[in-house]
This record gives sequence, C-alpha cells and structure tokens, in this order.
Amino acid sequence: MPPSPIRKLVPYAEAAKKKGIKVYHLNIGQPDIETPKQILDAVRNFDFTVLEYSHSAGNESYRRKLVKYYKKAGIDVDHHQIIVTTGGSEAILFGFMSCLDAGDEVIIPEPFYANYNGFAVAADVKVKPITSYIESGFALPPISAFEKAITAKTKAIVICNPNNPTGYLYSREEMETLKEIVLKHNLYLFADEAYREFCYEGTHTSAMHLKGVDENVVLMDTISKRYSACGGRIGALVTRNKAVLDTVMKFAQARLSPPSFAQILGEAAVDLPDNYFDTTKAEYKKRRDLLVSRLNAIPGVFCPNPGGAFYAIAQLPVDDSDKFCQWLLESFSYQNQTIMLAPASGFYGTKDLGRNQVRLAYVLNTEALSKAIDCLEKALEAYNNTVPAAVYAQTTN
Repeated sequence: MPPSPIRKLVPYAEAAKKKGIKVYHLNIGQPDIETPKQILDAVRNFDFTVLEYSHSAGNESYRRKLVKYYKKAGIDVDHHQIIVTTGGSEAILFGFMSCLDAGDEVIIPEPFYANYNGFAVAADVKVKPITSYIESGFALPPISAFEKAITAKTKAIVICNPNNPTGYLYSREEMETLKEIVLKHNLYLFADEAYREFCYEGTHTSAMHLKGVDENVVLMDTISKRYSACGGRIGALVTRNKAVLDTVMKFAQARLSPPSFAQILGEAAVDLPDNYFDTTKAEYKKRRDLLVSRLNAIPGVFCPNPGGAFYAIAQLPVDDSDKFCQWLLESFSYQNQTIMLAPASGFYGTKDLGRNQVRLAYVLNTEALSKAIDCLEKALEAYNNTVPAAVYAQTTN
C-alpha cells in the first residue's frame, strides 16, 4: 500500500507546530468554508431511540432525495441506481472491485488523485498512467495515447472532472472523446465528480450526460467537498448498469451500512437553496485568482490556471519537491510561519515525473492564502541559495 503524498509529511508538520511555528495547510483539500448550519442542525435535532443500521444501499429517503439532486445536474436516475457509500473513497473501491478482476488494468490520465493507487492495490489491479502536461494545462491526452496504453487486460478508464490534483475542467469534446474510446474497446468509464459544483470557466459535462454508454459509465460521488463535510464520510456510486449495481451491492452488504448521521446530513443538504453554491464558488474563484497570480509572479514558478475544483499544480525551481516540502517543515520559517504542500511526484504513476511540481489546495481564506504564498516566496529564495547553480538551472529550463 503506497503512502499518501498528501498526508505522509504530517509528522513533520506536527513537529513544526510543537516548536510554535504556524503551518499553513495547502497540502490537503480540507476547506475552511463552514459546513451549512441547517444540515448540522438536521443531525443535532434528529429524533430517534435506536441508532440502527440503514439499508446497505443507504436510506431510501436519502436515495430518493439524491434523485432530485442529480436531476438538477441534468442526470436522470432512479433511487435503485444509487448506492450510498462511506465517502467517495468507498465508491471508487467498490467500483474497482466490482468491475475489475485481479490483474486487470485501468488507464488514468496523470497526474491523478493519489489514492487511486491505494484502491488499485486493494483491488489487485494495475494502474496504467498516460501523461498530461503542465504546458497544456493538463488537458486530456490524445486518443493515440489511450490506444497505445490499451491491452487485452484493460477494463476501465478513470477520469476526475474537474480534476484533482490539477483543477483541469474537461470539456464536452474531451468527454465525447472518452465515450468514443470506451465504446470502441468496451471499457468502463469511472467518473469521479466530487467537484462538480466548482467550475469557474465553462460548464461541467458529467459522464452521465453522455448518450449510449449507460452500461459503461460508473459515477463516483461524495458530499465531502460539496458541502464542506469531509468528516461525514458519505458518498455514492451511481450507474444505470444493473449487473454492476448487483455486484456492488454484495460489497455494500459485506460492510453492512453507510454512516447514519451523515446520511441525515446529506439528505438535509439536498434541501439547501439552489443559490447555495453561488457564494462558495465565488469565494473559491477569488482564491484561485489570487493563488495563480501570486505564484506566477515568483521567479522560476509556473502555474496554469485551473478551470475547476480547488487545486492547482505548480512547477517550482527546485530539484526535488519531496525534499523541498519536507525542508519547509523541518528547517524553514518566515515570521514564525511555514507552508505545507503536497509533492506532485505522488500524483504521477510514471517514475520521476512531477519531481519539481507541487499540488496546492486553495482551501484557506485569501488573507491566510496570501501569507502562505509569502512563505513560499521567501522559502524558494532561501532554498535555492543552498542548491548548486547547475541543478537550479536544470530544473528551471
């Protein structure tokens, strides 16, 4: 099981805090946006005498509410086509274990959400990465790259839209390209759409919007980022493929039921006003604009403008971002502050890619975000004074 590039540096952050250093956490997608009071109140005020198991597929009342939510997103499903999961993580794992056999392969454009590696290990399947590039803003690789990667063992493609860790928003045309590939080769299309609401330029095209691929598409979803409810651990697997649903249900029964309190919270969330996301989306866009402009103003740094989610990948003038991110926590502070980043190498499946890149989650308010970038700017000045000039030149070319 591979370590998480997002969490593996936590001991160093904890040590820095014990020394009295303030750490700005841009390493993890934990928003500082408040969880809506009305959905927390729904949990606080729920009246029950026994905290019992729910249906293994999740409470029917919640699944019926989710049908209404998805309809607003232009996705027509019924409650029998939804299985509530313990976070989006379990939806991904159930999808892998239901649709893939041991030794099968899944193609994922890299950089990709690092935990896909962990789920693949658990399911005993192999990830075949195909590279997208920072120079193009991490656009979908061409069909030729997919065709080259497909073998007799290939059973699925995974897409995260908008993307974690790059923030790239796949266009309708790119989604249609994926449809063409999965139909041609009879593959599953696993679609992780955790950040559906956070699209800043263009519109979101769900894999469930694609026509003629009902048997191929498996949607993995979660309320974690949508309602700033990461600790609730409630997600969903959605598909129109009955055979997949029947198989997923076996895994759902094996783990008994998803968390009860968070289902109550999720059900209440569907009743939030339609304009709920307007404020949070505008706030994230403001943070993105600040982050990208500040990063690109630092000598040797390049950060493409992400179209969605709340992540960005930046290329830094360093030789090894893993060492740099650890150094930030172990050996650096500016005005008794430092910054925690996620080394991008952990988001790539191809060895040695992303060595001078980091992922930043713009989940802090603009004041804190600005101070964090101040730390990064000062850190790069200090760090590169200790790096041989030849290495610095090589990493900035």
